[in-house]
Amino acid sequence: MISDTKILICYNAPVSIFSVYNGKPAGDKNPRNDLSENGFKKEISKIRNSLKRFYSNVKVLAIDRDVQKIVKKINSIKPDVIFNFVESVEGIASYEYCMAGLFELLGFEYTGNVPSCLGNCLNKSRTKNVLRSFGINTPASVTIGKSEKVTVKDIKLTYPIILKLLNEDASIGISELSVVKSFRSLNKHLKFLQKTYKQDILIEEYIEGRELNVAILGRSVLPVSEIIFKGLPDNLPRIVTYDGKWIKGSTYFRYTIPKCPAKINKRTLKKVEEIALAAFDATNCRDYARVDIRLDKNNKPYVIEVNPNPDISTDSGFARAAAAAGIEYPELLLRISQLALSRKKSDTQIKAG
Repeated sequence: MISDTKILICYNAPVSIFSVYNGKPAGDKNPRNDLSENGFKKEISKIRNSLKRFYSNVKVLAIDRDVQKIVKKINSIKPDVIFNFVESVEGIASYEYCMAGLFELLGFEYTGNVPSCLGNCLNKSRTKNVLRSFGINTPASVTIGKSEKVTVKDIKLTYPIILKLLNEDASIGISELSVVKSFRSLNKHLKFLQKTYKQDILIEEYIEGRELNVAILGRSVLPVSEIIFKGLPDNLPRIVTYDGKWIKGSTYFRYTIPKCPAKINKRTLKKVEEIALAAFDATNCRDYARVDIRLDKNNKPYVIEVNPNPDISTDSGFARAAAAAGIEYPELLLRISQLALSRKKSDTQIKAG
């Protein structure tokens, strides 16, 4: 039976703000716009059609910086639930949490994570500090300011080291140049990132080993996925780069292959699931999130990132994990919407009582 519940899908209109997105000096093949956002825009019709199997009233709204227009539009629709796919506003990732806050201020229930969680997890250094405060393993790191110069003595970490933009997701700025084995290479790439992206940089110890993605729905851990780098040239680090996620035909794209469920022994799997759920709880996630983990040579898990409101496109890792658990794509969207609807119902009952 189709419900008359009003669903509003909010997503960010794709805008490009960086000269390059894949973390390498500009070249003919470098993307000049953010393919992660452009790619998701193409998914909106699929998401809307999937939700219309359950809800008769499903509308779509692209979010930009015209706040008054957005408020007026949302208030006129009066949705029962906002499906929140907003990951940035006009390319500014730090505004992601602001939109969730706006939904709360307007009094509308929405899917996914709360502003504090989105803001904390976008800042990789803050995420790591939260994880450490709960005794959760995460690689040693240091944060360097967007115009700060460093010396050999400033880097009290063990090489190899990986450099990441502090406040970006979707692997923006991540390339084969991100993993360095000497201070000279580190300093060269640090200067490039600072100049190109004009933001702080997280420098952390690179964990050699397997990379796992753990999707969590509600508080249920879905089948764990592993990124397989078989066939990747030996001179390239085994990491998930921007090219590997978004640039079809690139070397990384061809040899960054997800496998779900991953082949892991029961003891290690239990440790991975426990640390992923602990990270989910420590960062105050709700509804759905993805925890990225590295296993070192001794199968010790390290949380490298917590991703609230991760990509759940039809071809995403999250959707793949759900499928491995027997959850078809439309049902995945339904379950997420029901989590939000259950909160709305609970709030209504509290106010009535």
